[in-house]
Amino acid sequence: MRKSKNATNSPILIDIIMDIPFFAALDSHELAVVARHMNYYEIAAGQVLFKEGEPGDSVCFVVQGALDVYKEASHSGNPVRIATVTKNRSIGEMAVIDEYTRSATVSARTDSSIVSLTKSGFNAILKENPKVGAVILKKIATLVSMNLRRTSAQLADFINALPIT
Repeated sequence: MRKSKNATNSPILIDIIMDIPFFAALDSHELAVVARHMNYYEIAAGQVLFKEGEPGDSVCFVVQGALDVYKEASHSGNPVRIATVTKNRSIGEMAVIDEYTRSATVSARTDSSIVSLTKSGFNAILKENPKVGAVILKKIATLVSMNLRRTSAQLADFINALPIT
């Protein structure tokens, strides 16, 4: 992953994140608070962003391209693609609120660019502007809740498809 020097200043990052729906509830001042704590990266197709089991410390938002999410199958140990994350979607939300390792491996399906917010950046936002931190935390909680609901529905469908013995 290559940190891009042309998108590391705050005005450019504000322009980038203002188009991401996750940040839609923030005004220009609040976007500036967030942008100061974000980084922009470019990722080549096939490059791994992070691996399952590694320490996690950031949430990433896809600016361009697509990222594949893989989970190691418990029975075979082989990676299984469970999702593809595209423009304006996020990955790794749990990493800014918990102390656990990454739950999946993420690699770039195509040449991609992302912006990331680290746990320390999020904590700095909470300290600097608790209102903005609360908005971000609520959005993260909503995303985690939606993912849990989707996973529960998929599990129910899978269990329902099993033969009754």
